Amino acid sequence: MHLEGRVALVTGAARGIGFGIARRLHKHGASVVFNDLTASSKVTEYLDSSPYPNKAIFHIADISKVPQIEGMVDRTVQEFGRLDILVNNAGIDPTSPFLSVSEAMWNEIIGTNLKGTFFCTQKAAAQMFKARHGRIVNISSVHSLATMPEFSVYSASKGGINALTRELALELSPHGITVNAVAPGAIEVERFTDNPLYDREALAREIPSGRVGNADDISGIVAFLCSDDAAWLTGQVISVEGGTLSRLFLYAGRSVPSGAGDSRES
Repeated sequence: MHLEGRVALVTGAARGIGFGIARRLHKHGASVVFNDLTASSKVTEYLDSSPYPNKAIFHIADISKVPQIEGMVDRTVQEFGRLDILVNNAGIDPTSPFLSVSEAMWNEIIGTNLKGTFFCTQKAAAQMFKARHGRIVNISSVHSLATMPEFSVYSASKGGINALTRELALELSPHGITVNAVAPGAIEVERFTDNPLYDREALAREIPSGRVGNADDISGIVAFLCSDDAAWLTGQVISVEGGTLSRLFLYAGRSVPSGAGDSRES
């Protein structure tokens, strides 16, 4: 998988999945803009010690604010002369019972996850139009496909990303731009491991593959979608979740009774 000569912008790249994606694209030869909301010692350390000759920089921007998105894309083009790849990874996931969701919480989650994805894509696609080539990958979530209580706003934001992915695939394909989404399941990132209640073994028992995912499980799929090998793949939402969505919860961990699921009348 070769991305030499390509320029990539990855939002929410200070840690977790976003950092893994940015690092993987850099490894495969792309010049990369790491973006996040605040400064990151992790990214600074990586940039100072990277063994790869292709350039990478860090840019602080709040992707819920359109002027900051414009400034980020402008800097990318000023630094590298072009923009070929956008990975919309930045997102937040506060939870709340539905009846307790405030307007402020709605605006914060939708503003970052859905509005941010929309306008980052709009500003990046304007640059990709010039070259008639581009790769856009949106990071969705299994919560857009099957969810749990107290994730109403987050699930809505990620469901919106899925719909936006399919619609933009139609609009942008004639211009040589593909648009796809990756929907991760349970991925072991800092917000999990920093929580003293996190129980890796218990969570792994709920996943058919028997383990929690990691950033590499997602970054490899994203790198493929950004490559020329995926040139005829667009408008897809690819769930990467160790089989989580394949399990019928009623029979999880148990043998299925004879006739279960057979809807034919006798």
